[in-house]
Amino acid sequence: MLGTHAKRIGLVTLLWLLAAPGLPAAADARGPVPVNETWRAECGACHVAYPPKGLPARSWGAIMSGLDRHFGTDASLDPKAAAEVAAFLERHAGRDPGGPATLRLTETPWFRKKHPELAPTVWRRPDVKSAARCGACHPGAERGAYDDDTARRPR
Repeated sequence: MLGTHAKRIGLVTLLWLLAAPGLPAAADARGPVPVNETWRAECGACHVAYPPKGLPARSWGAIMSGLDRHFGTDASLDPKAAAEVAAFLERHAGRDPGGPATLRLTETPWFRKKHPELAPTVWRRPDVKSAARCGACHPGAERGAYDDDTARRPR
């Protein structure tokens, strides 16, 4: 039987997981990542379709409004697809912590907190290539699963 102190720690941890800003849904207790087929097809054509909860709505808005210069690539979409993807991302976005809009999930406090033990050289390894290539370590990234227990941790 759990003692009172252990129950409090468990409750505090659960409340933190439910309220943590910008935490991708598959990484916590909030359930699966919502799916939109246009988002999955268009964003997933070049990289993993990042979970909407990973960034706040204003960050997604900034990304979607600059698709013609999306990290050095023209990722423009037809207007109907762009509107659908933008609405989906903004509807399911993470909480806004304030400050400047973050355009890279890998620059969020959540990402940095979850990956502090990885040396900068890990991101440059041929089998990883960059911090944005989630599937290199998280085999379930394509379906929004970023569980620590299934991650392959490169050293």
